[in-house]
This record gives sequence, C-alpha cells and structure tokens, in this order.
Amino acid sequence: MESQIQTIQLADNGQIPNNPDLSVIIYKAVFKERPDEIEAAFNRHQWTGSWTGGVYDYHHYHSNTHEVLGVKAGYATVLIGGDQGERLELHQGDVILLPAGTGHKNAESSPDFKVVGAYPGGTSPNMKKKDPSDRVQALAEIKNVPVPQTDPVYGDKGPMLTEWKE
Repeated sequence: MESQIQTIQLADNGQIPNNPDLSVIIYKAVFKERPDEIEAAFNRHQWTGSWTGGVYDYHHYHSNTHEVLGVKAGYATVLIGGDQGERLELHQGDVILLPAGTGHKNAESSPDFKVVGAYPGGTSPNMKKKDPSDRVQALAEIKNVPVPQTDPVYGDKGPMLTEWKE
C-alpha cells in the first residue's frame, strides 16, 4: 500500500472545537487500486462498527471517539474544521483520519460518492453540531478519548502511531 501522507492541525474556531492535540491525517490514494478492501483493513486493525454511506452536508463532530473515513467510490470536497477550515479533495482510495472533535461536512460530491467509516474498538459515535450549550462537556470528552493502539490503515505501524503521541 503506497500512500502520500498529509497532516493538518486545526484550531478551535469557537464553534467547532476540533482537536487541540491531534492532527487530521490524510492517506492519499492508499486504497486506489483496491477500494473494496477498505472496510476489511479497518476491521483487521480494530477500527470497527463500520458502515458505508455518505458524509453529512452540515458541520458535525464526535466528541467521544475518533473516526476514519475511506473513499470507496467517487470523489468529494470535504470541509474540515468549520466554516473557515480546510477544503480537502478526496478521491476513491483516499482515507482521512479525524481525531475526536474534528468538524467535518460534505461541501460537494459526485453522485456515486461513498465512504466506509469506522471507529477504534467499534465505539458508537455521538453527534455534535455547532451548539454552545454542548461546548464545555464536548471539550472535556475530547480530552478523554484515548489514542488508539493501531493505525486504521497500517495496523502496528503507520503515521497515526508517530503523529498521535500521548
């Protein structure tokens, strides 16, 4: 599996907390030749609770778990970090690893766009939006989400294990 790795550190924007300690990791074209293997790879590396579908077209985040998304088909522009965040062009075979608290939304996509999503240890994700009344609790939850033991793409090695140090 050959991949170009990118990392992006996002700041709290006042509405979306993002993650103060962990960067977003993008694995470009890691499953380009084998997009049907994304879910099996995630599951093999203990990133389970997997599903296949799209990405919501509004900003949301999960304060209780990290999330990995692998593009199974099509392409999309995903906005991470809030309204003034980063626009990522994701194509079939790309994977994006979102630390707890990272806002994300589908800004636009091809009609056939599909991702496989999963969570470390199969954690059931909560759903948070830009709601100031949730903020204090969300920030506390984000700080308590542990760094997973395995990288969702590479398992016992890989960029997550070097980028996400506790």
